[in-house]
Amino acid sequence: MPSPAADFETQLELFRTEAESAIQYFYAWDTVRAVAAKDKEVFRLLNQAPLFWNTNLGALQTSTLVALGRVFDPDPKNHSITRLLSVAHANLDIFSKDSLAARKSSADADEWLPEYLQIAYEPNGNDFRRLKRHVADRRKIYETNYRPLRHKVFAHRGVATCVEVGELFAKTNIREMQQLLVFLGRLHEVLWQLYFNGRKPTLAPARFSVKRILEQPSPNAKHGKLQERLVHETKAFLAAHAKDA
Repeated sequence: MPSPAADFETQLELFRTEAESAIQYFYAWDTVRAVAAKDKEVFRLLNQAPLFWNTNLGALQTSTLVALGRVFDPDPKNHSITRLLSVAHANLDIFSKDSLAARKSSADADEWLPEYLQIAYEPNGNDFRRLKRHVADRRKIYETNYRPLRHKVFAHRGVATCVEVGELFAKTNIREMQQLLVFLGRLHEVLWQLYFNGRKPTLAPARFSVKRILEQPSPNAKHGKLQERLVHETKAFLAAHAKDA
């Protein structure tokens, strides 16, 4: 049986891969649509192989919802955001300064580690209760607006008619999905920084709108948050190939 620290590290890494996968799938899908709607050359490029692009966009849409389902899986036995926070909350000692010191140990640690530990943050139960409330708010959004679509259309065929499918899609919202996905990235960042660097788990704001990212790209978009890198790469790829089409 793994130690609490090893279990947390495993759960944190699994959460990262699922959250980042969902972000990549959705932002690739959304950026292709957004760029094609504004750029006639890109639109013509996509129309050279419409079946191919519709297949890929459909796969990205499906993959987003499947990944989200794994993230918000309520079963504590499965690898999910539920299990990650449960492991963290039940084992506060893995975030202690002594534990952090062991993780930061190096040949020259005596020169800088004592001062570093003075400002390191040790979380308490309230920190994780607060994070769990944030997750509960997002879980409610997922379960109300996206889980029915995932379960009845993408993962299983629970509805048959176009009207029924349309009713499920009508509950969704692009902006809401962007915020939901970027929250997952923000949550991973604060948990990683808390565990490996002893930083207080405060959720920092992050840009989420594809429209805004396209209109006002960050100077360091290539090295920015995952969603910004994905938007930048997708737009650059489409623009480069549209010129040759």
